[in-house]
Amino acid sequence: MIKRLVISLSSLIFSVFLLMGGNTFVMTLLGVNLGLKQVEPTLIGSIMVCYSVGFVLGSLYGPRVIKRVGHIRAFAVFSAVLASSTLIFPLTDSIMIWALLRALSGIAVAGSFVVIESWFSAVATSDNRATLFFAYQICAYLAATAGQLLIGFTDPAAFVPFTLGAILLTAALVPLSLTRMEAPTVEHSERISLKSIVRSAPVGLLAALCSGVLISSFYAMAPVYAIQVGLPVDQLSYFMAASIFTFILFAWPLGRLCDRLDRGRIMVAINLVIAVSAAGVIAGGGHHVGILIGFSALYMGMVASIYPVAVAITNDRMEAHHIVAASTTLLLSYGLGSSLGPLFSSGMMTWLGPQGLYIGCGAVALLLGSYTWWWQWRTPVMPVEEQTAWIATPVDTAGVITELDPRNEEFVDLPMEEVFPDLEEEAMAEASAGQMELELNEPAPEAEKEPQIQAGEARAAQPH
Repeated sequence: MIKRLVISLSSLIFSVFLLMGGNTFVMTLLGVNLGLKQVEPTLIGSIMVCYSVGFVLGSLYGPRVIKRVGHIRAFAVFSAVLASSTLIFPLTDSIMIWALLRALSGIAVAGSFVVIESWFSAVATSDNRATLFFAYQICAYLAATAGQLLIGFTDPAAFVPFTLGAILLTAALVPLSLTRMEAPTVEHSERISLKSIVRSAPVGLLAALCSGVLISSFYAMAPVYAIQVGLPVDQLSYFMAASIFTFILFAWPLGRLCDRLDRGRIMVAINLVIAVSAAGVIAGGGHHVGILIGFSALYMGMVASIYPVAVAITNDRMEAHHIVAASTTLLLSYGLGSSLGPLFSSGMMTWLGPQGLYIGCGAVALLLGSYTWWWQWRTPVMPVEEQTAWIATPVDTAGVITELDPRNEEFVDLPMEEVFPDLEEEAMAEASAGQMELELNEPAPEAEKEPQIQAGEARAAQPH
């Protein structure tokens, strides 16, 4: 049983690593490629926003495709669409075609995440759920970091890196296809009305929206910013990788603070640090690579922390059975923000130049921090001892993984016999074989031994 579980988990983890690594590599590659072609930032933002729109659509309608054709076939379709769209990018310079390809990529990535995360949900038990949840996050962020580092080993203006990205995305299909685990069932998550969240925790909803704006702005336009300030491509990869990896370093200490202090104050402090680090990039990022990478890493580490804190603040004010529904609603708010982010940041860069990216995002952080402080002043403070446990919730997923959230008290713990239907039959066969072996090796009963002894004595008494 343990061996089968380890094999199934390794297949899922390899698929996640290849999918996340290939996807983030292609996302940064497109931004760098468009920047080298000196495409207007507003056009780049318009192209990149199509990915977020497609991702939201794929999150909502991907489960229908899976239910229709099954998990493995659906994942094969999504992988084929994703790899094919990646290979088509260097074949044309049409903005409309690139926008369409980005939308298709977003749908395919979201559908792929639904498949993978459904399997994670099926494998999880009450004993390993929290460990699996954190392992998924660490794998995803390490893969995203590795995907950024690949940029430094390629020529973004050539065809080869697009081929490499397509290879990684196609290879993600192999581990999942080799798993022996039965495909799980995908169910639509319960929804909770926006009115209920606005009444209970408006900061959570607004923070999820702003988190989408800030993260999508960085993914879409940070490579363009780096190209415009003259950062070499090999150093650009370190700039992006350090910015994404920092969240892993901040997750544990930030979690300790969130469990010991009021989370509204933590949200105010996070946004203040974001604004200060954005100002640091504006002041010195264009003059020294170390300053750019350092302040940008601090900036992105704090930006990636907004959404987990937003989820924690919201869950503090929700009933336990509404946690998954509230998380799903926050993800939709995040998706809306990620659709607005590239348009907002590209417009700021067109208006104010490369520094417009950090000027606009710093302003968003200040507005969110100011509103949070005002809300804290008008709302009774939640006692620290009544806060839910801190969980560093991932956001670059389709949302199915929220079922694994250790705070979800309605998690259904499936026995391993249901996850692996042939496991019980194998166990019974092994038990039957073991019983037969015991019977063969078992010494004869006393009643059977006695005639054998008498016969042996009679033969011994015969003359030779």
